[in-house]
Amino acid sequence: MKSHKIIFATALIALGLGVTSCSSASSEAQPAADGSIDLSGVTLNVGDQIAGTEQVLEASGELDDLPYDIEWSSFTSGPPQIEALNAGQIDFAITGNTPPIIGGPTNTKVVAAYNNRALGDAILIAPDSIISSVADLKGKKIAVARGSSAHGHLILQLEKAGISLDEVELNLLQPSDAKAAFQNGQVDAWAVWDPYTSQAELEGAKVLTNAAGVSAGYGFGVASDEALADPAKEAALDDLLTRVSEAYVWASDNPDEWAQIYSDESGFDLEAAKLNTRSLRLQVPLDDEVNTYQNALIGSFVSAGLLEDFDFDSIVDRRFED
Repeated sequence: MKSHKIIFATALIALGLGVTSCSSASSEAQPAADGSIDLSGVTLNVGDQIAGTEQVLEASGELDDLPYDIEWSSFTSGPPQIEALNAGQIDFAITGNTPPIIGGPTNTKVVAAYNNRALGDAILIAPDSIISSVADLKGKKIAVARGSSAHGHLILQLEKAGISLDEVELNLLQPSDAKAAFQNGQVDAWAVWDPYTSQAELEGAKVLTNAAGVSAGYGFGVASDEALADPAKEAALDDLLTRVSEAYVWASDNPDEWAQIYSDESGFDLEAAKLNTRSLRLQVPLDDEVNTYQNALIGSFVSAGLLEDFDFDSIVDRRFED
C-alpha cells in the first residue's frame, strides 16, 4: 500500500443497516507541509453486502482505532454498488468479478483484487431435477442477478456448452426473489454465489456445476473517481485497503470463529456459514493475469451482445499497490 503519514483520532463508526442516502461529499482535509493528513474529519461511505466487509473488519479487530469515520450502506449485490459509486452515494465497495465491467468504463476505478477457488459460484437445480449437464439448460428458465458474478459465470458456462442466450430464458432477479422462484419451481435453475449457494445446498439444492476452472473467483475493491481525487479520502482508502486485506487473512486463519460470527450476524445457518468460508478472498496483485482473465470475461459478454468491448486495464488504478 502507498505510505501516508496519518494523524490518528478517535472515530465513531456509523453502522448502517440499510442503504443510506449518504452523499459522498469531498473532505476538507489537505496534506500538511510534512505530507501528513489529518483524517479525523473524514467520512468514507462504503457499500457492503450481507454481513460482508463491515463484519469481517469488526470481527478481526480492524475497525479498532480507526482514524476516520465510516458510514456503511447495504446492497443486495454488486451492480447496485457500482451504480451508487457512479451516483456519488458511496466512495468504495467490494464486488465480484462481473459488476465492475458490466456497464463498461464508468466514473470508478478498480483499486484492489482478491481471489478464491470460485467454489461458491454455482448453478443450482432442484433435488428432483432431471437436468444433468449445462447442455440440458437449453430451453430452460434460469434465475440470475443481472451483472453479478453469477451472471458472468453463467455466460461462461453457456458459452462453453455452445448454448446462446437466445436458447435459454433468463429471469433477472436479485437473490431473495430468485430463491423464491427457484423454490416454487418457477425456474429450472439458479445461478448464484455464496452465501446463498451454501444455504441453498444445506436446504437440499443440487449443484449442477460450480465456477472452478471456468470462472476465476476474483473480487475487486472499487472506488469512485471522486473519492480518489480527494487527498484525504485517498489516504483513508489506502488505510482501509490494508485493514480489509488483514481482516481476510484473519478470517482465513480463524474459519470456525468467523463462521459463528457470520451466522450470528447474517441469519444464515451455522453449517452454511462454515461452508461459506470456502469463498473467503485473499488479496492478490492487480497484475497481467487478472487483466487477461477479466478481458476474457469482457469478451464473453461482448460475444453475447451484452457489452461493448474495452480493456479492463483502462478501469484499473494501481496507486495503492506496494
